[in-house]
Amino acid sequence: MKEISVINSIKVPKGHEETAINVRDIYIKYFKTKPGFVSSTFYKSINSDNSFNFVNIVVWDSYESFQAIVNSGFDNIEGLNDDNMKVLGKGFPHPIMVNPGQFETIRED
Repeated sequence: MKEISVINSIKVPKGHEETAINVRDIYIKYFKTKPGFVSSTFYKSINSDNSFNFVNIVVWDSYESFQAIVNSGFDNIEGLNDDNMKVLGKGFPHPIMVNPGQFETIRED
């Protein structure tokens, strides 16, 4: 099995930073209870002119583990999974915008 990283670039308007941090923390607490969760790292840009000023990286032990948590979220517009959690970056309230992506490691130097 190959680990995958879910990399979410997040655009958080001024004044909504605390909301973004709190929502992220709720999801990581949830993910930690699920099989296959490896780790998460949350970044805040030090440059004020970045389009996406936060990045959250969640590592799963395999694509299968990731799919087991979010798979049903692909099937509905709200992104709700079987645990009624909004996945695929849809758990963040407006005006916070998330650009989710799934990546596998192809090289580590």
